Amino acid sequence: MTCLPPPDFIPADPGTGWMGLPLPALVLDGKGRVAALNEAAEIWLNLSRKSTLGKLLEGEDMAARLRIEPSIAPMAARVVRGDESLFQPHVCFRIGDRAGRHEARYATLHAGPAPDLPDGLSLLIVPSETDDRMGQTRAVRTAARSAIGMAEMLAHEIKNPLAGIRGAAQLMAMNAAPEDREMAEMIVSESRRIVALLDQVERFGDTSGPKLGPVNVHDVLEQVRRSAKVGFAKGLRILTEYDPSLPSALADPDQLMQVCLNLVKNAAEALSRRGGTIRLRTHYDHTMRQPPTDAEPTGRPLPLQIEIEDDGPGLPEAIADQIFEPFVSGRENGTGLGLALVSKIITDHGAWIRAESRPGRTIFRISLPKA
Repeated sequence: MTCLPPPDFIPADPGTGWMGLPLPALVLDGKGRVAALNEAAEIWLNLSRKSTLGKLLEGEDMAARLRIEPSIAPMAARVVRGDESLFQPHVCFRIGDRAGRHEARYATLHAGPAPDLPDGLSLLIVPSETDDRMGQTRAVRTAARSAIGMAEMLAHEIKNPLAGIRGAAQLMAMNAAPEDREMAEMIVSESRRIVALLDQVERFGDTSGPKLGPVNVHDVLEQVRRSAKVGFAKGLRILTEYDPSLPSALADPDQLMQVCLNLVKNAAEALSRRGGTIRLRTHYDHTMRQPPTDAEPTGRPLPLQIEIEDDGPGLPEAIADQIFEPFVSGRENGTGLGLALVSKIITDHGAWIRAESRPGRTIFRISLPKA
């Protein structure tokens, strides 16, 4: 059932120029109701014009979709009393989604009198550089660049002499006494393990871009699920929650497979001791986009969402902010290269990856462009 605006409500018409602003903008009437919002506000706040007009911006009807901290009421009252423009930095907009969760986004809020609207308020939202998504994007890109540097150095300095060490150990094993053969074989085995590690490191040095094309992410996830169930995740529950209307993503299918397989394997390892559940989830979120650039003033849309969740113990708090950096691992004998490689692949796609973790719930979220 559609909820109609109150009889005394009159929407505002700020003009086509205002509607086309690249920054989120709203107009409130004298009672604090949304009288207008532009397209950028619809996208950034995850609100539709039709369901928002006439609603109190900070009223109970909007609480499930939007919460603003601190309240803008004191600033609005000052603007109305003094007929002046004000701004407030680091305002938190808690934006709801279909599952009832809220994502925190930060911005500087500019407020001024609304023309031709008694006691009305004009709001301009300037997303902050400390916006969680922007900060995580920079962290992922930094990790990727660091990983590439590590690859170039380590592969050249270690892999070649290691081949000589392994060859010498193999010769020693052929002629050694039984009590010494075990030691020589251990050198060969450990050398092979290090070579495998360096092979993984060398992948970071591959600067060729992904081969982008339309990809059905559900096909990728189903292949990952089947591989996991007969291999490393045998005995664990893997549940799927797919959006059947999801369009194709613009991605490299092989690289996307590698990313998802790596994340599911990490989840399985986190559950290996006590068992548990892995959830593969997809949905469409039109609010997700990269930070604005000169070429794309409203940011590049990344609406296709993949979530890989487990109910394990969570990421170690000491490394939670560094998990995408190379050689950072929360597992004993872990290489710390898996998530660094994931971050590089996602960055090369012009996409996002971010993690949220607490005991009992760890989620890796990937945001991809539409084909």
